[in-house]
Amino acid sequence: MPTIQYIYSAHSAFAYLGSAKLMALCARHNVTLIHKPILLSPVVEAQGSQPFHARTQAHVDYFFGREIERWAQFRDVPVMPARPTYHDADYSLASGMIIALGDRGAAVDAMAHRILEAHWRDDADLSNPVTLAAIAGDLGHDAQRLIAQAASNACQDVLRANSDWARGQDVFGSPTYIVDGDAFYGQDRLELVARALETPFAAPDWRNPAVDG
Repeated sequence: MPTIQYIYSAHSAFAYLGSAKLMALCARHNVTLIHKPILLSPVVEAQGSQPFHARTQAHVDYFFGREIERWAQFRDVPVMPARPTYHDADYSLASGMIIALGDRGAAVDAMAHRILEAHWRDDADLSNPVTLAAIAGDLGHDAQRLIAQAASNACQDVLRANSDWARGQDVFGSPTYIVDGDAFYGQDRLELVARALETPFAAPDWRNPAVDG
């Protein structure tokens, strides 16, 4: 069975915009989705990219305005018409809720999608345990037990390990999808991901040691 390593942050706009399409793609191609939630800022900054608070207002306005709005229309995904109120809140507990359920399977898929949806559609505060408990309960989980697991050292250690691993893989943004070692950055690459599952792309010449430099 093919696999996709899915590297994303729990508050990522483009992970949300591509989430439903990704799940449908995995069902269609009988793919196992391996979840690797990360802490985005340390991963992005390790590759030399600026954190959002250091970018120009024009860049921020474009990202949180027109770009997200267009993709939401294109993917037919509901999204709030502004930057989420709690976008800069700590999302490690929300990430821990995903991790507590494992790294693959229907329950993990559903939790990841719902957390992203809650942030980008419902303006939820992903750092609020009460909000997260409601999400867990709606999905049929023992909310208090899952919150406790999410906050545990074991789950938070996995979150940090995922982030360290992503830096080692030269991941520079969320979402990133890895198919048989080939990385695709951004939900706008999902059509390429689908193609890679059917027919892998040839490696570029610059990665082929047989080609003279």
